[in-house]
Parts: sequence; structure tokens; C-alpha cells
Amino acid sequence: MRLRPDDDIYRAKLLFLGPKGFTLPVHLPYVAYPLFAVVLAAIILIRYALTQHVDYFPAIEIALSIVLTSVILRQVSPDRPVRAVLRTAATDWRRDRTAGERGGRARSRIVVRETIR
Repeated sequence: MRLRPDDDIYRAKLLFLGPKGFTLPVHLPYVAYPLFAVVLAAIILIRYALTQHVDYFPAIEIALSIVLTSVILRQVSPDRPVRAVLRTAATDWRRDRTAGERGGRARSRIVVRETIR
């Protein structure tokens, strides 16, 4: 359960509600539109690099980019903008891990020197 902030600055969201007189049934923040376009372009380029073919209407790419955009925007808040979320994801993805760290359990560093009775 998420609690709504009581601060007016955090409650104010930059939303596009639709053209005047025709309100859209969804509330999308302004940042969702360029993020969607970038994710869609990246997915189309990746598919073109793999298959050397681009569809006339890329329905699969559009659906995948909608899902990825919504996953990214779930992590976005007024305190954590989209750039910070993407930078954190890229850093976590590129992090160098040793072979023992991937599947092994963390060792406890607590050493008991005396037994308590």
C-alpha cells in the first residue's frame, strides 16, 4: 500500500490529460512519452540488428516498449527521476561479480568468543 504524500510539491504531477474537451481515460506523466519513444526506438534497432528486418507495424515492439516503460516509471518518483533510475539499472547490470558471489550464500562475519549461559 502506498501512502500519498501530504506535501503539495510532491502531489503535483505533470500529467497530460488529453486535448481540451476530450479527456483521456488514462493519466500519463509527460516523461512517459519521450521515454516510450526512446525505448521503442531501442527495441526496433535491436530487432533490426538481429533479423535485418523491420515490420510495417511493429506491434510486438510497441507492446514490449509499453511494458518496459511502465516498469521503469514504477520506480520514478519526485525524489528519483528517470535518469537516476536508468543510471542505477545500468550500474547494477554492468557490475563485475565473481563466480562465487553469484550462487553462493553470504558468509557470516560474526565470531562468538564466549558462550553465554
